[in-house]
Amino acid sequence: MPILQAVTLDTERLQLRWVDAGDAAALFALFSDPQVTRYWSMPPWTAIAQAEQSIQDSLEAYRAGTSLRFGIVVRETGQLVGHIKLYDFFDANRRCDIGYALLPACWGKGYLSEALKATLDYAFSALDMNRIEADIDPRNAASQKLLERMHFQREGYMRERWIVNGEICDTAFYGLLKRDWCH
Repeated sequence: MPILQAVTLDTERLQLRWVDAGDAAALFALFSDPQVTRYWSMPPWTAIAQAEQSIQDSLEAYRAGTSLRFGIVVRETGQLVGHIKLYDFFDANRRCDIGYALLPACWGKGYLSEALKATLDYAFSALDMNRIEADIDPRNAASQKLLERMHFQREGYMRERWIVNGEICDTAFYGLLKRDWCH
């Protein structure tokens, strides 16, 4: 596991920072939205306690070095509008997974592209990752386009991998190698 230290990444319009207890309401707003969780492997949250537990889990993961979760904050407003998470670190292979979410009001503004670029730069340089993987619902065309813009390659497909709220969903796997990362 990489050694994780509290870090803030600044982009032109955003600040990516570790989530903390003060972010519970913002994360609840994010993950209780059915549009946000439409293609996730979990149903929308129904209680603020889920956000509080998620933050607690993130804080413990920081200490253990098992995952890194950035809150995506719009610098102009100070509002937390999404998150990006690096997780499932495999030291021997310098590999991890990535996941992300953004409030629907912020879709189409390029925030996630901006945040993902900064996170990938950080992962490949400071964390010395060699490979980053993403698994998405293949019906999520926006996420597919985003990953492909970031030079991820579609590498696999698993049928009926998830059952969320009674709906059977497939997975498309994407991978990005450090040598292919051009930003």
